Amino acid sequence: MTTAILADSPAPIASGVAPSAPTELVGEQIAVLAARLHAVTYELLVLLREFDHRFGWNSGFLSCAHWLHWRTGINLGAAREKVRVAHALAALPRISATMRRGAISYAKVRGLTRGATPENEASLLDFARAGTAAQTERLVRAWRRVDDVVAAAQEEARHLNRQLSTWVDNDGMLVIRGRLTPEVGAVVQRALEAAADRLFREEQGTPRAEQLADELRPAQRRADALGLLAESALTSGLDRGSAGDRYQVVLHVEAPTGKAAVERTSSTLEVDHRAVDVSAATSRRISCDASVVPMCEDAEGAALDIGRKTRTIPSSIRRALQARDRSCRFPGCTARRCDAHHVQHWVDGGTTSLDNLVLLCRRHHRAVHEGGFDLIPHGDGATTFFRPGGTVLDAAPPLPVLPSPIGAAFRELNDIPVWDGSPFELAYALDVLYAPPTATARR
Repeated sequence: MTTAILADSPAPIASGVAPSAPTELVGEQIAVLAARLHAVTYELLVLLREFDHRFGWNSGFLSCAHWLHWRTGINLGAAREKVRVAHALAALPRISATMRRGAISYAKVRGLTRGATPENEASLLDFARAGTAAQTERLVRAWRRVDDVVAAAQEEARHLNRQLSTWVDNDGMLVIRGRLTPEVGAVVQRALEAAADRLFREEQGTPRAEQLADELRPAQRRADALGLLAESALTSGLDRGSAGDRYQVVLHVEAPTGKAAVERTSSTLEVDHRAVDVSAATSRRISCDASVVPMCEDAEGAALDIGRKTRTIPSSIRRALQARDRSCRFPGCTARRCDAHHVQHWVDGGTTSLDNLVLLCRRHHRAVHEGGFDLIPHGDGATTFFRPGGTVLDAAPPLPVLPSPIGAAFRELNDIPVWDGSPFELAYALDVLYAPPTATARR
């Protein structure tokens, strides 16, 4: 029987429990192992955050969560939660330190990170250490609802306190003083910057351009910009335009030349244009999927193979392909909006048949055509993918074999307050613990 000796445990932890072992010792072993799991989970989250910062997953995978889902086999939703919690802990030192010692579970930390900030984490952590994971989730949800109410009240107060005053000073200058809501203030600041840029460009062709650049202070430029804004507004009849005009991003594609130009439109500024040549690999990817000319039919008359007549995917073949693959076949990807990819391209002699097709999402379709990835189908939807270097990208890689014993245990559970089983009074807990968020902590 293999044993692992714990630094501060009264007895060794065994891989099995002797029938004569006291029941209390068995319970203590469970608690110690649970604390070790919490601490190891914290280490996993730290590594996961570092891996995400380094974009280690950016080798064909959509996100760090998709890579984690592929590499470890956990559910994609759970993988997304782990990535979220990993990044949230970076700003929560108290919760991080407690989980690092194994004194709080991942379930509680997951709930805490949905509402904890550096300002309130101490209060929420004290509660979580005494309560259950479910109670912690309830408290955080209620805390966030109260935060929303407080934020709405503050927003209403800002709206009611907006003001703008103008008066003529003794020297005849117009003085302007005001308080604007954050969103209106942002629009005004952006408009002043745009107008100042316009004035600067207009000055470039004048003989006094260099002299003006040296003489005008930023405050003077903003004053001139405000004048331009007023003149422009009066000239346009105070037309607001539309939100689409202010923020819309338009993509123009020139079909005859195969070039794409990206243009950002704005009501006050003209942003640069870019033209990008479409490579041969890109055109091959785009041409994978087109219109319909059936050639070979099944017993019910549905096309299953249209050979070399066309690269078009008939609806019958597409339905069969969707039923077989269901989602993108790239390892770890679960996207359902997919292209039908010809394994052997039509221009290279490939047929438009179910055996020569595989579903790939747009990202991984591009990775196969232009990113150097390759694949080999094996029938019935089974597919082997290869990295650009030629190594196999496993569909479900095996987990590493852990050494035995795993390591020292953590036993810092004695100072945790114990819930006595009495009913959980949510309103009372909020009254005692809640403090309004500061301006920096407000989401």
